[in-house]
Amino acid sequence: MQSPLRSASPDGPGVGLSLILAVVVGLAILLSQTVFIVPAGNVAVVTTLGKVTGVPRGPGANFKAPLVQAISLFDVRTQVRPEQFSTLTKDLQVIEATATVKYAMKPSEAGRIYETIATDNQQIYPRVIQPSLLKALKSVFSQYELVTIATEWNSISEIVQEKVADELRKFDYVNVQGLDLTGLQIAEEYRAAIEQKQIAEQQLLRAQTEVLIAEQEAKRYETLNSSLDDQVLYKLFLDKWDGQTSVVPALPGVGAAGGPSVIVNGRR
Repeated sequence: MQSPLRSASPDGPGVGLSLILAVVVGLAILLSQTVFIVPAGNVAVVTTLGKVTGVPRGPGANFKAPLVQAISLFDVRTQVRPEQFSTLTKDLQVIEATATVKYAMKPSEAGRIYETIATDNQQIYPRVIQPSLLKALKSVFSQYELVTIATEWNSISEIVQEKVADELRKFDYVNVQGLDLTGLQIAEEYRAAIEQKQIAEQQLLRAQTEVLIAEQEAKRYETLNSSLDDQVLYKLFLDKWDGQTSVVPALPGVGAAGGPSVIVNGRR
């Protein structure tokens, strides 16, 4: 007698669906290990078993060998980092300020950076920028006295920026796009001395200007006096004569002493 119960077939629809699902999951995992997306403003360094392979990859979809290749992203957009520092001046005074540096990593150098100095974004500033920045700051400020630094702050900022750019140019990892020095802090007694020096310099400049004006006026009058003679003076008198004055100077050149004055409308 045939049993009413049937054994489940190993080739039923449930097994086929599970197999398809497993294949899809396997392909998805393989695809995730093969395709990677580089965000805008970044480049990716691809390493094969720890060794940098090829050129840095640009934004968009990229491919890599699964399991044996890995990626490291680097941000190549402009970065702005403030750095608080203190240093000594030429006259051994301590100053404190903030240096805000703007820089951008060179995309083409991402592979070399990964191999030699930094393996991620967080290491770029402390290992590449900060040492050169602090070295430049100490080098520049040690050449100037405190009074000069306080009065020529903007000019010194430009010198520091060029010095930082020169230091980083030796390694050629990044481009320096700007540097601002702000928040200069010095001892109060030196600040008062600087203000007094500025006032004295302004007073000296004002005095020098007044002397220069006086010298120019003296030269002008000397030139004018040397150009005046009797003929010119007589002409100036006639130009200004109102026709009412009774006594008019004699015409120059008449007689040995120019002749007596001419009386106009006189009663004699």
